[in-house]
Amino acid sequence: MAGLYFEDMTEGLVVDHAIRRTVTEMDNTLFSALTYNCAPLHIDAEYCKSTIYGQRLVNSMFLLALVNGVTVIETTIGTTLGNLGFEEISFPKPVFHGDTIHVRTEVVRSRLSKSRSDSGIVTLRHTGLNQRDEVVCVCVRNALMLLRPAVQA
Repeated sequence: MAGLYFEDMTEGLVVDHAIRRTVTEMDNTLFSALTYNCAPLHIDAEYCKSTIYGQRLVNSMFLLALVNGVTVIETTIGTTLGNLGFEEISFPKPVFHGDTIHVRTEVVRSRLSKSRSDSGIVTLRHTGLNQRDEVVCVCVRNALMLLRPAVQA
């Protein structure tokens, strides 16, 4: 598997993810429509002309999903048993159409599972940054990660 096993996710490990993604108007509009989020802040250009930003904001739930999705290939693909939840989510700066997002992951904590013998719990801090390296999203999440399989003799 391409993902990291529990033993690979040592506290302090930092991964600067290779994938970068430019957010488009279509991303924002489609995500807002699919999730029934009809807030004019995301979909109404005329309304947004009179807001503090003067333009539409990218839906923060899209940004959260993007930041987490970017991390999968280099961290959890095939080695996670599930996302256990988020401890913290923040959006320090807004994201607009045309911004390019890149992501950094840091392993904050790790411990063996108390109820499962095949896995451990890893706490990850994902930081989304725009093309100016401004932090636009920070989330801290817990993932249930597989232990490396024992080698059969």
